[in-house]
Amino acid sequence: MGFSAVGLSGFGGVLPFARRMLVEERHWMTGEEFNAQLGLCQFLPGPNVINLAVVVGKRYQGLLGAIVAPLGLLAGPLAVVLLLALIYDHYGSLPLAQGMLRGIAAVGCGLLFATAWRMGMAIKDKPAFLPFTILVVAAIAWLRWPMPVVMLGGLLLSGGVAYWKLGRK
Repeated sequence: MGFSAVGLSGFGGVLPFARRMLVEERHWMTGEEFNAQLGLCQFLPGPNVINLAVVVGKRYQGLLGAIVAPLGLLAGPLAVVLLLALIYDHYGSLPLAQGMLRGIAAVGCGLLFATAWRMGMAIKDKPAFLPFTILVVAAIAWLRWPMPVVMLGGLLLSGGVAYWKLGRK
């Protein structure tokens, strides 16, 4: 039921809604666990939130949960998108419809930034890992490096910092 509600809550991305449901409402994960699981899901092929639904479903309900959670996440939005596609086909070229879509895109962008902020607040050792955020933004947004190169570099660098920090304790 949780992932069905999440799927119907967001257009253009449900990550903020998934985080709120898993961490703040249901308390199935801590903020730190959410960050770790999402990080794992970003390395897996496929959409991140669907991967997260599989992981959480498996954790709490086994194989059946791993199947039902992503289905719940996708079934409602699929029906809504099919209906919206029919409507858009008739009215999508109208200026009012175009303006509404631009507004929805701005809302989605704001939700994404708010989620990134909350995830950043859940990182326990912020000073050690803040430079990675800056490096990733610089590498992808400004230098236009390929995502696999940035991910592999980030894995090696952050793993090295974590190993170094554990060795000092």
